[in-house]
Amino acid sequence: MALAERIGGTVINADASQVYRDLRILSARPSDADEARVPHRLFGHIDGAESCSAARWAADARAAIEACRTAGRPPVLVGGTGLYLRTLLDGIAPVPDIDPDIRATVRALPVASAHGALVEEDPAAAARLNPADTTRIARALEVVRSTGRPLAAWQRERHGGIGDRIDLRALIILPDRETLLRRCDARLESMFADGAVEEVRALLARPDIPPDAPVRRAIGVPDIAAMLAGEISRATALERARLATRQYAKRQYTWFRNQPPRDWKRCTSGNLEFYFTETV
Repeated sequence: MALAERIGGTVINADASQVYRDLRILSARPSDADEARVPHRLFGHIDGAESCSAARWAADARAAIEACRTAGRPPVLVGGTGLYLRTLLDGIAPVPDIDPDIRATVRALPVASAHGALVEEDPAAAARLNPADTTRIARALEVVRSTGRPLAAWQRERHGGIGDRIDLRALIILPDRETLLRRCDARLESMFADGAVEEVRALLARPDIPPDAPVRRAIGVPDIAAMLAGEISRATALERARLATRQYAKRQYTWFRNQPPRDWKRCTSGNLEFYFTETV
């Protein structure tokens, strides 16, 4: 927000959970005061009954960026969903629609079985992916089975990216890990105290949102749902959500440290003022 204020910009969300209208508290969306301070776009703009894919977000982001350009306001994208940013900048792979029967078969497999099959059918993907990553393992397996080509082969044919048409000033913030994890713990406790439980209760009460909807898989939702069902205590729900948050933060940290281009600036200190000056 400080950067957007300095350059007269608009903050655009690039976080997969903050797109959902139903999860303001649990996804740590900006407050009403934050949104009044500088213009914000793509925060809470999708109803929880809908699904937001990387392709859908990238299309929304392109439109928001173009609106900023027309209004003379530099867009300031912020968020930790690397797949969303990569899709926006590099484009999307033209993977054909997956055969519904193949998808159903693959999604029904335990992750260990799916990974074992991927070792045989797409060994490069199996070696690249975390064996416990249910979503990405299933995606790679269904693509190679449905199309006869590995997902990586399709990804080399990406199109629609804007990375070669914009002046990008990228900044990756990599704070001290222990400090980051302590802040995650404290923030989650405040979420539980400040309305996250009621937020999930309202989400679960909606008959139009199926159990496998992406919004119901957001960190903290399954744990609070189990608590509300009487399956676990509040303390256990909080501890599980904390653990999931820590694990996700570590994965994000590793991804943003290693995956983006080396010329993207990395900030490992608390002196963001210097990096903002350099970025602008």
